[in-house]
Amino acid sequence: SPQNDSVVAGGGAIEMELSKFLRDYSRTIPGKQQLLIGAYAKALEIIPRQLCDNAGFDATNILNKLRAKHAQVGPSQGG
Repeated sequence: SPQNDSVVAGGGAIEMELSKFLRDYSRTIPGKQQLLIGAYAKALEIIPRQLCDNAGFDATNILNKLRAKHAQVGPSQGG
């Protein structure tokens, strides 16, 4: 049966939202601190990436969908 790669709330949602917040914040500060915060934001995405891999999905595709969803709506809008 084909896999369903729909984006649903749950595992990795908090990490993706934190990653988005930190990426956005890192763009507002200069120097090496920007790189450090960006690296931390990227590291948070390891959790949803691993969940995708464990489920047999294309992690890159799913993470791109998740980033797009988190860019559209925040957690308080039921996204």
